[in-house]
Amino acid sequence: MEWSDVRIFLAVARQGSIGAAARAIGLSHPTVGRRMRALEEDVGHPLFQRHNNGVLLTDAGSRVLRLAEEMEVSALAIERRLAGEDSRPYGPLRISSADWFATYILPPVIEALLHDHPGILPELIVSSRRYDLSRREADVVFRVVPFEEPGIVQCRLLRITYGVYAKVDTVLPVRGDGRGSHLLLMDTVIHSYPEVDWLRDILPHARPVVVANHRALQARLCQRGMGLAVLPRAVGDATSGLTRIDLGEVPPSRHIWMGYHEDMRGTDRIRALADIATHLLGGDADDEPEQ
Repeated sequence: MEWSDVRIFLAVARQGSIGAAARAIGLSHPTVGRRMRALEEDVGHPLFQRHNNGVLLTDAGSRVLRLAEEMEVSALAIERRLAGEDSRPYGPLRISSADWFATYILPPVIEALLHDHPGILPELIVSSRRYDLSRREADVVFRVVPFEEPGIVQCRLLRITYGVYAKVDTVLPVRGDGRGSHLLLMDTVIHSYPEVDWLRDILPHARPVVVANHRALQARLCQRGMGLAVLPRAVGDATSGLTRIDLGEVPPSRHIWMGYHEDMRGTDRIRALADIATHLLGGDADDEPEQ
């Protein structure tokens, strides 16, 4: 059984349909279907039960899934180890962060990286999704929560402070009440935001009017007078037409964490970015990976 076939099998099992799997791994629908039929013939059992909305694993498919996942762990480890041997100070470097961090905090880091290492090509992935370093979905990730995944070298960087912002000349709310005020909130379905919980607690009667997962969009809506928003001060202070209001206490702050996989720590491109980020944003580039 070839790893390429196992990779396709895992994509179909996880996506629940051949079409979705094809899009996820960048192959055509007929190619994925053909490879799955060939794999089923090779193992001598049907692995999927087809239905109108996609596919379901058969009992044999469920047993194969566990073995395929073990094979995937080994294959990904091999890929990381080989990539980690690449000590060239040039080439692509995939960097993931939230939109506001990439826009308002990261540019000086990228500028310094390109000045010192012009052969490196930063590929910036701006998303609220947490990319998987073990799968090499990104090489370096910046985020506001520590990494709990095994084998990650991580470093705590600068502290992010937040403020409550409103359009200039907005009627200010009363702490502990908030009646008549509108709130622009972050989407808390996937990720928690302590500053959002704080805002709702301190203005319990204010009415949420927009929920979003994009800080810059929040700032623009706030700029139009659509409501109050808790924003990183790097965003709010840089947005014209907004004023930071005093509700008697400040929202909870958070740190930025930088992480990369321990198998990649010898890669010069990653070390170059880590050194510059810790120099410009604070922190200790030699933090040990969590065990």
